Amino acid sequence: MLGKIARLFVIKTRIEAYMVIFALATGAIQRGQAYLGQYPGFGGKLLFLACTGSVFMAGAKILDCIKHEAAQEPAAMQAVPAE
Repeated sequence: MLGKIARLFVIKTRIEAYMVIFALATGAIQRGQAYLGQYPGFGGKLLFLACTGSVFMAGAKILDCIKHEAAQEPAAMQAVPAE
């Protein structure tokens, strides 16, 4: 039962990855806007850029991992002996 619940939190497809990245971007923009209000000027703009830049890095990593897992799946299937 716990395994079935845990499977809900695994990103399996690129569509799911894009939805997660969109949610991250939405949160980062809101956090960046809060920084712009708290720290007006150049410092707030730098923090805003840091928030949005982190989404780019996380999104690239998520998509890269999806690609890597998809490439590993056929190899894992061949390694398992058929019964």
